[in-house]
Amino acid sequence: MSDNRVETKLAAARTKLILDKPFLGALVLRLPMEAADPEWCKTTATDARKFYFNEAFIDALSLDEAQFVLAHEALHCALSHFARRQHRMKHLWDLACDFAINPLLVDDGLKAPPGSLMLDQFRGMTAEEIYPMLEDHQDKETLDTHAYDKENQKGSGSGKTEKDMAPPKDSSQAQPEEQEKASEGDQSNPQSGASQPQPLTPNEQETLNVQWQQRLAGAAQQAMQVGKLGGSLARMIDHMLQPQLPWRMLLAKYLNSSARDDYSYMRPSRREGDYILPSLRSQQIDIVVALDTSGSIKEVEFAEFIAEINALKGQLRARVTLLACDAALAEGAPWVFEPWEEFTLPETFKGGGGTSFEPVFEWVEQQGMQPESLVYFTDAEGAFPQQEPHYPVLWLIKGKNPVPWGQRIQLN
Repeated sequence: MSDNRVETKLAAARTKLILDKPFLGALVLRLPMEAADPEWCKTTATDARKFYFNEAFIDALSLDEAQFVLAHEALHCALSHFARRQHRMKHLWDLACDFAINPLLVDDGLKAPPGSLMLDQFRGMTAEEIYPMLEDHQDKETLDTHAYDKENQKGSGSGKTEKDMAPPKDSSQAQPEEQEKASEGDQSNPQSGASQPQPLTPNEQETLNVQWQQRLAGAAQQAMQVGKLGGSLARMIDHMLQPQLPWRMLLAKYLNSSARDDYSYMRPSRREGDYILPSLRSQQIDIVVALDTSGSIKEVEFAEFIAEINALKGQLRARVTLLACDAALAEGAPWVFEPWEEFTLPETFKGGGGTSFEPVFEWVEQQGMQPESLVYFTDAEGAFPQQEPHYPVLWLIKGKNPVPWGQRIQLN
């Protein structure tokens, strides 16, 4: 049985969250609380089903810090960290998730307990964006335990702790004395707390991912109705609830909507008969593609982007005008590619300086062009034109920066 004093503290912390921070409170309510065996749960933990806690750890926290650890585990679940790791190393992914969550909670007014991972350079970033930047932080440890996951079977040693590297214990191969002690421990101390849960199976991950997405949306709606959701948490929720489709699919959908294929009911010549039947009319479309050459975009990323545009260009019968720009248009621009020509990068760009997006839009205006769309590949760190143009603009963004207008697609 759990210590009544600890249970009372957690109940009070949860109630305070519900009243003061209804978004976080609604999520915390979805996690039943259970005292855990301190052998595996040194602080707090979650398996995306429950909130596990070490009684001694919770007892030592203030009420404000107890609110933080409850909200911390709930956000791991609501943000589906248990389903987003994919190929990444578990230890580094766990660090990235904590670095992403903790600033959100602190910015929302909660107090982090000692040992919580926090760096200003990661503020406002997602776990996927933080993960590649953790080479110098591999020796750090998360304060809590992420019990929903297990280590990659084919991963290298990078990012693993000694606990990760140790061979798994097989109870069938344990010495008789060890088996006897374990058996005695289970029988003599049945109230030591919950044992460590098994990692989620792929089917369990998928089911819980859908459930937590629904809970996230519901909690956000409730909080917005009472006017208690804003700041970095609101931006994070908006990002999470957007359709998480691959950027290639979104780009194809966007450009296909610009194609001017339509049916014509214009009267044919009399020699073709008296009936007016629809005929497909397909016209060439004009697309402007702009590349940010300020130095933050790598050549391999340029090549991947250009290959995707090239594949779509032939399908759409699109004439592409390529512009490269940092603080000014690159020498040699523009480069024009007809629908039947391969869309390739020039051999070199003279760029790498500061960033301004204004020269691209000024050039289009000076030419009197009205393209079906302008696609800009950038990190969005630069000066934007104050006025939105009269044609559609699609921003393919590497990084976390917002855009003042146009449609934004995230590149991860």
